[in-house]
Order: sequence, then C-alpha cells, then structure tokens
Amino acid sequence: MKISAIDRQYSNPRFTSNKNGYENPINRGTEKGLAIWGSIGGSALVGATAAGIGSCFIKSGAKNRALKLSGIGAAAGLLTMALTLPAKLYNTKIRAFTREKEMDVFSRDRELKSNIMEEVNNEIKDEDVSLDQKINHYATVQMANNGNGMLIKGA
Repeated sequence: MKISAIDRQYSNPRFTSNKNGYENPINRGTEKGLAIWGSIGGSALVGATAAGIGSCFIKSGAKNRALKLSGIGAAAGLLTMALTLPAKLYNTKIRAFTREKEMDVFSRDRELKSNIMEEVNNEIKDEDVSLDQKINHYATVQMANNGNGMLIKGA
C-alpha cells in the first residue's frame, strides 16, 4: 500500500495499492519461521545453561568431561524444543490469523474512508451543488472520522 503526501491541490491522502485490490502485510510463513527460530534460540539457551550447571557437578579432571557436558546440553535443548515448539507454532498460527483479520478490518476501513473523502472532495469541486449541502456533507464525514457517530440534525 502506498500513501501519498498531502499537498495544496489535494488535501486528503490517497491510499493506492500496487495490485488490483487489497494486500495484507501479514505473512504466515514468516511468522512460522520466526517462531521456529525463537524456539531454537530458547532451546540453545536452555541447553547451554544445563551444560553450565552440569560443569559444576562433573569434576574438571574427569574423563570425557566435554563429551558429557555436550550430551547434557544437547539433551536439555532437544527436550525443551520438543516440549515448546508445538505450542509456539499453534499460538503463532492463531496470532497470525487474528492479526490478518485485524489488518483486513483496518485496511478496508482506511480504503472506505479514502473513497468517501474522495467523493466529498469531488462534490466540493462541483459547482452545481449548493454551499450548504457541501458544508453539511463535509461536516458529516468529519464527525464520522472523529468518532462522533451519533449525528442529530435539526430541522
């Protein structure tokens, strides 16, 4: 989505898309990859911590000390990944779906507001429409933009 700058000739921003329609910036594949890498990093940290704790209990002169510490670290890391990765992938899938829907609502709302503002702008430029009607429509749109959805008009 591209957002153009506001200039003197066109006072409201124009939201345009490169494609013919809407593009959602949320990518489920990227979200899944980040969850996997986060789980790998956390598991490596747990494995390194387990190996560090194991070094306190295995004497420094022991035979194959490095191999034992590596085994302890690898086992702790793999166990951590096996227990946490499925939950992280599930939560990531749910969060990605939710964020996609939120972005859909946000982007559709922005697109709708842009179209309404464009129609009001075209109406303002039209010389056949009376000034009172132009002001009334512009004020209605501005009140809706500001969140004052309850508009009571007098007779």
